[in-house]
Amino acid sequence: MNKAHSILIIGGGAAGFFAAISAKRTHPDAKVSLIEKNSAFLSKVRVSGGGRCNVTHACFDPKLLSKHYPRGERELVGPFHQFQPKDTCSWFESRGVPLKTEEDGRIFPVSDSSQSIINCLLDEAEKLSVSILQKQKIETILKREKGFSLQMKDGSELFGNQLILACGSSLKGHEWSRALGHTIQPPVPSLFTFNIPQFALKELSGIAFKNVTIRIKESSFEQSGALLITHFGLSGPAVLKLSAWAARALYEKDYSFEVLINWLPGFALQTVLEKLNALKRQVPHKTLLNENLFKLPKNFWRKMLKRSNGIDQKRLNDLSSKELNLLAKILLSDTFQIKGKTTNKEEFVTCGGVTLKEVNFKTMESKICPGLFFAGEILDIDGVTGGFNFQNAWTTGFIAGSCTKL
Repeated sequence: MNKAHSILIIGGGAAGFFAAISAKRTHPDAKVSLIEKNSAFLSKVRVSGGGRCNVTHACFDPKLLSKHYPRGERELVGPFHQFQPKDTCSWFESRGVPLKTEEDGRIFPVSDSSQSIINCLLDEAEKLSVSILQKQKIETILKREKGFSLQMKDGSELFGNQLILACGSSLKGHEWSRALGHTIQPPVPSLFTFNIPQFALKELSGIAFKNVTIRIKESSFEQSGALLITHFGLSGPAVLKLSAWAARALYEKDYSFEVLINWLPGFALQTVLEKLNALKRQVPHKTLLNENLFKLPKNFWRKMLKRSNGIDQKRLNDLSSKELNLLAKILLSDTFQIKGKTTNKEEFVTCGGVTLKEVNFKTMESKICPGLFFAGEILDIDGVTGGFNFQNAWTTGFIAGSCTKL
């Protein structure tokens, strides 16, 4: 049986729901249908931020905001002038979901529960009478003279005048986009942590640093920020940001590379040596273990001294210039061999997708296939950690839905 729909949206995630709601608000009399292959909606929203949902980020300048996207920076400036984090906050708060901004700029619901965001989106879709179709398996999508035909696995067909693809990084979405004339940038992982076999700092798992600088050796890729030592290697915002910017380069290296960590960003080698030598003159009979000069975590400081020829028990007066030089170099340029990565499968982010030059970012409509729109991660856009990927979903979903034509 053939069923006619005015606007079809494929994908029941953040971008898909926002696109469907936006389309229905723009065209109240149109039949707007959201199609999802699974029984559950908004799965990434549910697990984001440890179940709290990192809705967006408190960066309200479109140009500055766009700089948090390793892929999509230039293209998103215009869209962010149309719909940015300030608009996202207003949208949810005006629908009864109060939000809060944390110290690092991440924005969460006051409830600290992603269910608040999920309920808001489901309620809004229901209030507007968006037709929600679950457990729908699409085999192929065909472009017709006046719209699109979705050939379903059960043999039925859905027809829509306009089509919005918001199906994330799924291979099916890429396959459909390619069949409709688009070029796909190969998807590779983004936002992952670094694995270190025989990790010298494994026993320090759980120790966090507010600010370090981490750089990929023999490259220009470098990030600063918080870092977490784990039992398998390195994690935290600085590592995740670095993995995003270097996603393709690290994929090409098969995730085997060296990183250099500066545990004391802002200090030059000469400054560190001057401080160590000054301490040696002031308290020659004390040990460096008891004189934690740089206020580093105690167990970490002990480990650094042990790794510097075991100087943790030596009195300062007995330390040679060579030993102090070694300690300074480890603190400013600690080297680790990375072998592999770890991703949170539920919050998995990729770079890759529909080539950006093939999309009109004023409307999110395809330049190749009229009536076809894109929203969210199906595009070759990805942001660093901190709510930026959701903001891409809200922005592109809002624009795609509101720019559909009947």
